[in-house]
Amino acid sequence: MRNWCLCQICTCGRHRCPHGITRVYEHSGISCPTTEYMEKYPKYGDVLPPQSLKPKPGFQAYRGKMEGVTTFKSDYRPYEVVKQPRHMPEEYKPKQGEIDLGTTYKRDFNPYKVQPVVKVRPVERQEVKKGKLDTVPTYKDDYRSWDIQKCELCKPEQAYHPPDVKFGNSTTFQDDYVPREIQPRPSFKPCSVVKCPVGPFNGDTSHRRDYVPHQLEVKFARPKEVYKPTDQPFEDLTTHRNDFQGLTGETAKICRPPYTRVTQNIQFKGSTEFRDSFQPWEIPPPKVKKVAEYVPPSGSMQLDSTSHLDYVPYRASRVVAIRPVSHRRQSNFPFQGKSTMKEDFPAWESCRQGLIKQQQQIPNPSGKFEGLSTFRSHFVPHELIPTESCKPLNEALKSSVPLDDVTMYSIQFTPKKQEICPASYPSPPGYIFENTNSQGHKFFRKIIPAVKAF
Repeated sequence: MRNWCLCQICTCGRHRCPHGITRVYEHSGISCPTTEYMEKYPKYGDVLPPQSLKPKPGFQAYRGKMEGVTTFKSDYRPYEVVKQPRHMPEEYKPKQGEIDLGTTYKRDFNPYKVQPVVKVRPVERQEVKKGKLDTVPTYKDDYRSWDIQKCELCKPEQAYHPPDVKFGNSTTFQDDYVPREIQPRPSFKPCSVVKCPVGPFNGDTSHRRDYVPHQLEVKFARPKEVYKPTDQPFEDLTTHRNDFQGLTGETAKICRPPYTRVTQNIQFKGSTEFRDSFQPWEIPPPKVKKVAEYVPPSGSMQLDSTSHLDYVPYRASRVVAIRPVSHRRQSNFPFQGKSTMKEDFPAWESCRQGLIKQQQQIPNPSGKFEGLSTFRSHFVPHELIPTESCKPLNEALKSSVPLDDVTMYSIQFTPKKQEICPASYPSPPGYIFENTNSQGHKFFRKIIPAVKAF
């Protein structure tokens, strides 16, 4: 016969079997495992208990005072540390006698007398004769002086006679470069001179010349029809008034299904898991460690250090500065601030060029401003005719006939009875609990009613 799981019996979709990871009930041989928690705290209705994230309490064997001994203290016991003896250096005592300054270098390399090197070049012997030297050298013998006649000049002799009159001619520089006055550059800006007309303004434009007004044809005017009221009465019966006759009807019923609360008659116990598990425990006051009283050492303090004992002071002379002495010449003459630059390029007086302003050619208007523009002179005001509104009047239609509020929903809807999910019961009706597998699924067997034989 087929067994049904709790997940398959559920019809609301909110009941699931607890899918455990570990296989607790695989080889235990228990058919229906129950716990003390499920016996003490039964399930109330469809309310699911919240999952607790609190860790489970461990086994508390002894609630006495803590000794304060740890594995570290028990394994690593303190030992007395003896200070290592310090090696005291022996006092220096100089040896008596002379120091043997002989070295291996002096022993192996003996000093020898060095003589100067003899020159290989023979010594020049100069024989000085007292007689007169009467010889001709080769240069004078080869390069003799010849008698060269001087060439006569072909240039005619011109005797220069300075003029008696003062020099008054101009140079080429003065002829080519005539001093001129500085003239401003011509402006390429177009002239903004307004030409004032001589005659009166005629007001003729290209638009008026090109577009000649033509006479339009007479527009056909349709005669306005006179409203004539009809003699027959107005039929004000609409489809709304025709279909809804305004009969008195019953009040619309609420189609919402009635709320049925699943409750149990068992009285709720005031004990909770939190109250049972976490009971108040007495906490002993913390132990205060006493600080040992400070006892100052007896005797005077030795302030001698190794530096004071081993250090020998020496008298050192001050280092002389190696900076060379400055030989500065001092002169009593005044400073001459003139240079060739100042003499050749003297400062010239320069004046800034002023602004070039053009004279105003259009005279300013005189008299009072009339304030009349072309728009005001040509515009002809017309009377504004408002457009008639075709919107119907927003008036509520009053009727003495009651409203028929019967709708298709209220007629065709049939309320269905809310069924209770069979998985919400501790033991689903119509099923018998069989077993729980290793993954936590609860299996039930369906009860089949017995059929009577005729």
